[in-house]
Parts: sequence; structure tokens; C-alpha cells
Amino acid sequence: MANNQQKKRVKLPHTDTQKGEKHNIHTRKPRSNKNPMQTTEDFNTRSANEHKKRNFKPQFKSEYTKDANAIENRKWVGENKHAARQRKERHEDEKHEDGTRKIKAPTEKGNLSFHKDLKKGVEVNTKIQKGSLNPHHKLNLNTNAKVRITPLGGLGEIGGNMTVIETEKSAIIIDIGMSFPDDSMPGVDILIPDFHYIQSIKNKIAAVVITHAHEDHIGAVPYFYKQFQFPLYGTPLALGLVGNKFEEHGLKQYKSLFHIVEKRSPVRIGDFEIEWIHITHSIIDSSALAIRTEAGVIMHTGDFKIDHTPIDNLPTDLHRLAHYGEEGVMLLLSDSTNSHKSGVTPSEASVGPTFDNLFKNATGRVIMSTFSSNIHRVYQAISYGLKYNRKVAVIGRSMEKNLDIARELGYIDLPNNVFIEAHEVLQYPDEEVLIVTTGSQGETMSALYRMATDEHRHIKIKPTDMVILSAKAIPGNEGSVSAVINLIMKAGAKVAYQDFSEIHVSGHAAQEEQKLMLRLIKPKFFLPVHGEYNHIAKHKQTAIACGVLEKNIYLMEDGDQIEVNPNYMRKVKSVRTGKSCVDNQANRHIDNDVINERNLLANDGIFILTLRMDMQRKKILEHRINVFGILGQKEEVELAKFIMDNIHMHFGNAKPTIFKDAKSLENDLFSVLRKLLFKRFKKYPAILVNVLIDGEVRQKMAQNAPHQENNVVNAPLESMLNENSNNLIISNPSKFSFM
Repeated sequence: MANNQQKKRVKLPHTDTQKGEKHNIHTRKPRSNKNPMQTTEDFNTRSANEHKKRNFKPQFKSEYTKDANAIENRKWVGENKHAARQRKERHEDEKHEDGTRKIKAPTEKGNLSFHKDLKKGVEVNTKIQKGSLNPHHKLNLNTNAKVRITPLGGLGEIGGNMTVIETEKSAIIIDIGMSFPDDSMPGVDILIPDFHYIQSIKNKIAAVVITHAHEDHIGAVPYFYKQFQFPLYGTPLALGLVGNKFEEHGLKQYKSLFHIVEKRSPVRIGDFEIEWIHITHSIIDSSALAIRTEAGVIMHTGDFKIDHTPIDNLPTDLHRLAHYGEEGVMLLLSDSTNSHKSGVTPSEASVGPTFDNLFKNATGRVIMSTFSSNIHRVYQAISYGLKYNRKVAVIGRSMEKNLDIARELGYIDLPNNVFIEAHEVLQYPDEEVLIVTTGSQGETMSALYRMATDEHRHIKIKPTDMVILSAKAIPGNEGSVSAVINLIMKAGAKVAYQDFSEIHVSGHAAQEEQKLMLRLIKPKFFLPVHGEYNHIAKHKQTAIACGVLEKNIYLMEDGDQIEVNPNYMRKVKSVRTGKSCVDNQANRHIDNDVINERNLLANDGIFILTLRMDMQRKKILEHRINVFGILGQKEEVELAKFIMDNIHMHFGNAKPTIFKDAKSLENDLFSVLRKLLFKRFKKYPAILVNVLIDGEVRQKMAQNAPHQENNVVNAPLESMLNENSNNLIISNPSKFSFM
């Protein structure tokens, strides 16, 4: 129908011409703008006056054919060839097959059109660039699929990293790490996440996946596998170190659950397709994770830095990260540890020249301490030891095992004849010895600490030693590190620590590296992780500067459950989180009640009262008072008199029922002592009351030692406590109060 109408409109002007009449455009009535023949751009851009001045009398010649596109084939034929040439030049701005736009040099009158073309090119290219920055249009906005993210550790702290990612049917756990206790937790070696939430979803958990082998990411794995057993996926080094922990904890049978992954090769795990992507960090074989779900792709960077000159010459796989960024990433979780640090983190290779200088100038032994997991740092130290003809003694259980695993798996190559045992160190001149050891965090049980306190069997710090601490104190460990440095310096040795800017480099990305990661991934939603609140808040500002919308960023805390769909991100609930305390030497958990009791003992002290009673006569035969952490020895006599005077006064007015048995009397005395001690010290120390009934004690002692029966009557309380200590069981343990 449209084509027929066009044909009619083309034929109408030529009706008279076909009858032999001349057709002049200047004598015809103006045609309606709706007439397609009057819409030629060149004609409409010229005014009637301009045509008259130039005596322009064009004739319209129809080259109409039966083709439906006849209108596009019409031509103007006239006397003004200059105008035709300008028209032709303007229309040569056409897009070629190779995607470029060719523009011939315009005439002076064509400058306006030329600049319009340039501006159009700018607009097109800007649109293309902006489209590449935010490829969110590639996300499936019509899907109802959703994913939930639940951090159980690693936020509000440095360490203890553990995150659950789940769909309606499946869940995975990313890392299960440990953290260090603070001064309020006496006797606690490490902290591990609370696994209560895992118990509630254990039927949907498909696997545990590991990003890398640092203790704050794998340190709690053996404690987790004592309760739960799921498939465990990771790179060779991570699985090697976890396997070593399993052997220490008697979990060797669970190594059958290990699955070794290949980087750049996605693995199907439950509802997820997960790809491990190589990144650089302060431990080798670290990975980021690309997690494909029905809702969209989730990227987890793990701990990372972007080191272009790593020791193993295997830099971060930027190409693979960019691949997912171009594909369209729904959510990014990224390392926030160094979010306050401007610029970039120096390369691990930058430590080498500092080591070289220190080794060259050392006149005695060199003792280098760093994190046992920093294989490349240890490798560099040993390499410079070889350069300066030093034998190497590796001291510290974790250091020895990590180095052995790295050598066995082929991550580093060192000759066997360079190593010596700790007991062989004294057989070599000091200038020919390098000791690589643990203890960079000032741990009291570490090899370096024991060397500094003369407690190590073979090695003691000497004035000629050069001690290199190639590590930065973890937040909370500053006091311990300072203490061990003081001990080393008191022994006369030199210490190289923070006075050399590149004696240690971080394994975490600074701001410029974080920006690069954000630009490569280009996420729609962003969850900064791995750090205290101030770290993730600063990372948020960096993300906003890199184009992530503020409304699409959420600052999580441990236990927050975040639901994500391509159209939204929101918090849906909070789950139970916390920390479990572990005595690493005894390899056991410590209840929170025990920690509270220890703190009470440390803060308020303990008061112990032991009485030998004649219950029938309501008479105290003997007493003993022990006080710890309340007052000095000189004041104990005065306190004992104050307490006993009040007890005698109390017995004179007490009801007979309190003398019914030892338990009743202990309960009564506990209440009396609590009031007296608070009145005197304004504290509630731990109170322990032991009541020994005279007849029962003599009977038990007679049973255990019949030949001493004649001496029991006059035996002093001290003697009975020593000789019959097995019978001095607290008759009411609840009176060991911590209120």
C-alpha cells in the first residue's frame, strides 16, 4: 500500500509535461511538506532569494522506475555545478566497512557541517566508552534467581575470614580462617569462627573452597572438619598445608575429600560454576574466584596485590579478570586491608636489594624472621645466604614444614647441601650462618622469642648477630613485637625492622590497585570485605570514585545476610556469629566461662578460706586464709584478723541450721565473705570456701593411714592438708564464685 502511494505522488507532477506543457518550478504553487519530492535536503537548505540571485532554474527530472525505493533515486539537474559539488562533498561523510568515518576537507562554507560531524563522532565514541564501563545491560534483569552472602568472620577485624554464599538449593563456604586473641583473653592462642549457622544449613552445603593458604583463611579448617565433613577445593599449596594440619589434628582420613583445581578451568559445584583465577599475594598460588550463578557472576578477589614483577614471574591474570568484567559482573567482594594506603604496594622483588645490603654488611650470624607462609620471602633470604656463602638453618616447626611442602611441590628450587640442623650451627663460623626462623609477631612460644630469652636449646642471641624482622606487626601484636625487639637489643644484637622501608612489603593492594581491580571487574554491586570497618568504609569511597553507584554498595558486619539479584541488593537478616577460643598447645576449645573466670582472677583476685570445724560445739579448730591478687603480703595478717573476727561474731548469732553439714556452712560463709570483701575492697573477688568436719577428716585419715591414728587428733590443719590432699575436695564447687 505504501509503495503504491509513493508511485502516485511521483507521477502527479509530470502529468502536464506528458501532455506537452512546460513545467517550471517557479510558477508552481508551493507543495505541502508532506510531498516526498519536496523533502530533498539540498533544496530546502537554500532560500528562494539565493536561487533568484544565482538565476538558478533547475529542472526536475524523474528517474522513476518500478523500484519501491524510487524516491531515493531522484536527482536535481541544474546550471549551478558548484552547489552540486558541495552537496556531494557533504554526503561523502559515510561510514566505511572498516568502521571508520571519512571526511574530506570542507570548504569554508562547509565548516559548520564539518564540526557537526566531529561532534557526532565524539558523542558516538563517548557512548561506546560509557557502555564499556558499565556492561550491566548484559545481566539478566528478568530473572527471579537470587544469591545470599553471609560473612561469618573477617569483618571488623583482620583475620578469621569465612563467608557463605548460597542459593535456594546449594551453598559453598569460602575460606575458614583463624584470628589472634587480644589481651582480654588470657591463655587463648587462637580464635576461630562460630560454626552455629553452618549447622542450620549443613544439608545444602556443597563444598568448602579455599582462595589461598594463609592462616587467616585456613587456620580454622581442622577445627571445622572435626564437626563437619564436606568436599574441599583448592590449589596444590593450599591443600598441601591443610593436609599437614589434618595430620597434626588426627584427621588424616579426611584428606580423601580434597579436590585439586586447575586455574582458568571452571568447576561445577552444586548450583555454582567456580573458576580459580591466579593473583599475586604474599603467599604463592593465591587465587581470586569467579562464581557463576543463575542470578549472575560473583567475583571474590581473595587477598590480592597487583605485582607485575613477582618472584616466580607469574603476575596477576588481568586478562581473565577483564574477561569477566566485559561479560558483566553482578557482584564484587574485594580485599580492603590497605584501603587507606595511597599509590601501589611495592613488588615482592623490591625486598631483594635490602636483603643484599644487610647480608653484605653483616659480620656475624644473620637471623631472619618472617611469616612462615611467605615462601617467596624465605626463598629470597636463602638465595642471598647462598650468594654470601652461608649455610642455612631453618628453625620453627611451621617454617620447616611449609618450606618442605613448597620444595616438594616444585614451587621453589634449593639445593639440599645448603641446609644444616639447629644443633650444627655452632660447628660453623658465625659469618657463615643464616638462621631462618619464626617469631616475627613476638609469639612467646616461637623460636625467635626463645632465642632472645636464652630458652632455646641450641641458639642464643649474641652481640655480633644481625636480626632481620621482615614482617609488619599484625594489629594487636604491636606490644609483643616491641617486647621481643627489646630483648634482642638487650642481648647486644642489631635489629633491622622498620628503619628499612623495604625490609617488608605488604601482600595487599593499595588504592591504585584497588581502582584497577574495580575498573577491570566493573561490578554493578560491591561488598568491600577483609578488614575493620574503617578499611571497608574507605574502600567504598574508592569504589564510588571508580563509578560504582553508592546505593549499590553495602558495608557489612559479620552475621549480616545480604541478598543479591541483578535488580537489587539488600540485607535480609542477621545470623549468629562469634568466636570460639582455642588453646593451641593443648589443641582444645576453651569455654567463654573459663575466659571470664580468668579475667576475674586477673582483675579482682581470689580469696580462699579453709576451716577445720567441730560441728557439735560450733567451734573453729583451725583456719587458713590464702589471698591472691587482692593485697600485698604485709596486709594479709590484718585482713585475716578482720575476717576471722567477723566470722566468730557471725557464728555467735547464727541459726543452728547452718551447722547441719559442711555444705550448709560453706554456703553461709560464702555470703558473709562476699559482703565483707566488697565492703573492704569494693570488689567481688573469686571466693573459695572449704569446710573440713573434724570427725570426718580423722576417720578418712585413719582409713588411709591406720598407724598414724594416734597423731590425728592433734594434727595441725597444714599437716592434714598436705597428707590428705586427695580428700580435700571442694564440697560445694559452686562456691568458687565469679560473680
